Amino acid sequence: MPANLSGGAKLPLSLGVFVPKGRNRCILCTYGMLIRAQRELRPTTIDISFSVPFGGNVGYTVRMPTQVRYSVVGVTTLAAVMLYLDRICIAEIAKLDDFRQGLNLSAGQTGMIMSAFFFSYALAQVPAGALADRFGARKMMTLYIVLWSICTAATGLATGFISLMVARLGFGIAQAGCYPTSGGLIKRWMPLTARGSASGVVSFGGRVGGAIAPALTAFLLKDFLGWRAVLVLYGFSGLLVAIMFWRTFRETPADHSGCNDAERELISANAPDPELEKGQPFPIKALILSRSMWLMCILQWGVNIGWVFLVTWLPTYLKEVKGVDAKTGGMMSTLILFAGMIGMLAGGPLTDKLTKRYGLRWGRALPLIATKIFAVIAYLVCLWIESPWAVVAALAMVAFMTDLGVPAVWAYMLDVGGKHASAVFGWANMWGNFGAAMTPALIPWVLKSWDTNGDWHEAFLLCAGGFVIAGFAALGIKADKPIQ
Repeated sequence: MPANLSGGAKLPLSLGVFVPKGRNRCILCTYGMLIRAQRELRPTTIDISFSVPFGGNVGYTVRMPTQVRYSVVGVTTLAAVMLYLDRICIAEIAKLDDFRQGLNLSAGQTGMIMSAFFFSYALAQVPAGALADRFGARKMMTLYIVLWSICTAATGLATGFISLMVARLGFGIAQAGCYPTSGGLIKRWMPLTARGSASGVVSFGGRVGGAIAPALTAFLLKDFLGWRAVLVLYGFSGLLVAIMFWRTFRETPADHSGCNDAERELISANAPDPELEKGQPFPIKALILSRSMWLMCILQWGVNIGWVFLVTWLPTYLKEVKGVDAKTGGMMSTLILFAGMIGMLAGGPLTDKLTKRYGLRWGRALPLIATKIFAVIAYLVCLWIESPWAVVAALAMVAFMTDLGVPAVWAYMLDVGGKHASAVFGWANMWGNFGAAMTPALIPWVLKSWDTNGDWHEAFLLCAGGFVIAGFAALGIKADKPIQ
């Protein structure tokens, strides 16, 4: 028989039906029980009372997790966007005659300025990560954003080679702390089964910043501002991001007033390793003796040897070897990097799903192995195809596979790093960036030494070789063996 509900609705008692009542209320009638749930628009609790047919009431409260963790990931992603926007924009500016002539830079000095960032960035990875572990991500991440924003503006205010070199070295040191610190805060703010996805989102933010930097900088330079004003504008924008991060982030879920117990329990559930006691020294001996961590360092080194070609020498290859004009070449490069952005988003859910099914070791290792195999195949295909667009398709596969594996790299370092995840992240990232720093100079040397017909096949073999090394290294990586 039907039940008479407030508002005139009639429901059969034998059916389970969910009926909205106004903006914040719902009625559920099922199997002779009337359940009234009072909910907020963004509910943290649901109060449920049962009215049973034979009299009496039963009530209890269901506590829903808050969503603070997503705000933390969101503001960290915004910081990653600024990280790459400020980093990549200098390549667009360095091409300007006004930039070189205004600072009296020779071609060699311009190259030194570009290289200065990579080396200071690589060398500062471990110290920056360790500082974040020691003094907290909130303080240090905010400080890093402020410092690299000041250095960005200082680049725009430089008066010569020395002041420019100081600004770029400082810029690399300050930016070195961003990703290691991000890795540590993701570990504290996301459940184990969502760390890969969160890492993919933050990494995706960096790719977005890198993709928009050339177009946005060129747009501002062409119609609105000089190169100095553009850098000052970017620096000021970074300070705003630093303020947003400070206001949004807290060191742990327990420190955030907006995070309820249900969300804290959700984040800490299924964590494979307990937090180390505060003040415990960084396990440098265990890190150095870890075979798995050294294999991760080799993997990142090899990957960067193969990947950096896409953001350094690819435009020159398209122009000189394939005869592509500048405008079309720019569109081709954008499409290749866009493929990488798609891979970055897909890589997080992939490694999380594999971890649920196969456990930590193979959930992290399988994506790393498979993506390197496909990247090698894509580079080798370039040796036998002539069409520029076919080459673009193959290199887009390289970009996609490279970035598809990045979230697994991040998640691995969070899994094994424990409380020192930021410093561990920095250690592996340092070796990877040494690969990035050497490749721009290594490719011209390889071409000069062995490329006798100007087809650049030797460069593709070099890049494929980097991914071969990375793939073999991935076979021995064990995310279920923490460093402590």
